[in-house]
Amino acid sequence: MTSDRDGLSALEIVQAVKSRKLSALGVTEAALSRIAKYDSVLNSFTDVTADRARAKARTIDAAIAAGKNAGPLAGVPFAVKNLFDVQGLPTRAGSKINRDLPPASRDATLIERLEAAGAVMVGALNMGEYAYDFTGENIHDGPSRNPHDVTRMTGGSSGGSGSAVGGGLVPLALGSDTNGSIRVPSSFCGIFGLKPTYGRLSRARSFPFVSSFDHLGPFARSVGDLALAYDVMQGPDADDAACTTRPAEPVSPVLAQDIGDVRIAVAGGYFQKNVFPEATEAVTRIARALGVTRTVEIPEAARARAAAYVISTCEGASLHLDRLRQRPNDFDPAVRDRLLAGAMIPAPLVDRAQKFRRWYRTQVLELFKSVDVIIAPATPCVAPKLGQATFMLDGVELPVRANIGIHTQPISFIGLPVVAVPVPLEPMPIGVQIIAAPWREDIALRVAGALERAGAVSAPRPRGL
Repeated sequence: MTSDRDGLSALEIVQAVKSRKLSALGVTEAALSRIAKYDSVLNSFTDVTADRARAKARTIDAAIAAGKNAGPLAGVPFAVKNLFDVQGLPTRAGSKINRDLPPASRDATLIERLEAAGAVMVGALNMGEYAYDFTGENIHDGPSRNPHDVTRMTGGSSGGSGSAVGGGLVPLALGSDTNGSIRVPSSFCGIFGLKPTYGRLSRARSFPFVSSFDHLGPFARSVGDLALAYDVMQGPDADDAACTTRPAEPVSPVLAQDIGDVRIAVAGGYFQKNVFPEATEAVTRIARALGVTRTVEIPEAARARAAAYVISTCEGASLHLDRLRQRPNDFDPAVRDRLLAGAMIPAPLVDRAQKFRRWYRTQVLELFKSVDVIIAPATPCVAPKLGQATFMLDGVELPVRANIGIHTQPISFIGLPVVAVPVPLEPMPIGVQIIAAPWREDIALRVAGALERAGAVSAPRPRGL
């Protein structure tokens, strides 16, 4: 990458655009040039909205020239997973079937809020079909590719989001996380990702997967950029029944606060099993950087993962039942077969999973009376090779697709906020989860910021381009 605008953070772009050292249009053209040059390799974008982006950039430049406030994200390019409604595009959600839908008549709420803050949307991003995926491989659009080794997975289902930010094509992207789909691509692509508390950010006008688990959130290459995007997207939204009515609670002003009073522990037991050495090394580095020696046990995490699977496949099957009946051959077979299995799960099992979910949430919230943050692996390993079907976990050969999210599912199961932070190991980065109590994104982001300042976590420059 050679453009002098490559590598600028969102915060740096805002400062440069507002001071008129750079124009929003120039920043946008640079992003479009990077996409044109590198996306043929990364395959992160499915749609590039160049005309829309240029028009938005010109309005920002005009506002600045007139002495008006262009917003806290003035001129910052961003892109969104293609399950977000983008006005004028069918919301494909990674599928073949959805391409027959009429174009969306309105943007998703989070796109509206980012653009109201001055950000410039440049396109929609590749993803696993209907978000039922941990690999980033899509049979309709091809796999998104890892920017550090293009023979490897990005992780999914927000694979294009991870690839685009990890590859430096855009400084910000949006994704969704049902069972790990923000945290897994963050880990594999070596970037920061935020899965907020369930209900914190509006999901209005995005295509669902499992409504009782679905979260939307940002990816970035720094904690400051992640917080900036998160702050402007907060706020109640009547168009999403699950969205909180809590007022916005900005975190950017507190990022630099000392974390000496924050009580931190490492997740033991389940979270120290089923890991490759690189995942153990990453958690060890984080614990060492934070001076953490305490370990806590998250009770029945394995059962939580099993219950998350039951609820996910059952809710997903219910959502797609008509499509499964009418167009079964237009699904990715791996997605179709899991949804069909979900349609046949007996109701008593689903009921038991939901009852367990309530018990588990109570038990985990009890832990947060004595700790503020829990550290755990984000993925069991660095990114596997594209097409890799199995790997060995604790001496057992297991399917890759199903087990990449082994450490993320027990957390999103009860909607806890998590910041995924990248540990820049060689030759591939890997992520660690910083988990907090509900509505305490501020604490998780403060800890991530402290780790970034200490040099323990960072987004490496793309090594595969």
